[in-house]
Amino acid sequence: MEPTKSLRKLLILLILVTGMTGLQPGFSSAADQRAIEMMDFDEFSPWLSRETDSVYVINFWATWCAPCVREIPAFEQLHATYADSGVKVLLVSLDTPAQVENRVIPFIERMDIQSQVLLLDDPISNRWIPLVSEEWSGAIPATVIYSRDFRGFYEREFKFEELEAIVKPLIRDL
Repeated sequence: MEPTKSLRKLLILLILVTGMTGLQPGFSSAADQRAIEMMDFDEFSPWLSRETDSVYVINFWATWCAPCVREIPAFEQLHATYADSGVKVLLVSLDTPAQVENRVIPFIERMDIQSQVLLLDDPISNRWIPLVSEEWSGAIPATVIYSRDFRGFYEREFKFEELEAIVKPLIRDL
């Protein structure tokens, strides 16, 4: 990699990590305000079993996956509708770290994604896929929904009404 590209990537990472942007104060988007956290599966795994009174909706997706892209608005609507009711939506990108700058960040900005996004950077997927769910073949989109008394795994594309039908009864249990 030529030094210019390395320096550019380092500067972008620094901007994302520190939250510094060239925008005037008060005029930045949600995507500008947060870095896309990258983690391996061991760092990510606590998300799969948090013991709180929330309902967790964890969606595994990628920018190159057409069904994933189609369903993102449903997860965003779920976040907007139920965030105040204890529903936590986490969008786990399976894009590669090299795609963050050119694909993931522009996608988040274009879609105005407000849910939390992180990038799972762990190439040993044969190790961690069954740890997410024994049912998971590895295909995406895939979603884990859980609360204190419920755990569901879904290897399919969702519409908002389908997500709501699963999540809404869990909110009453909070």
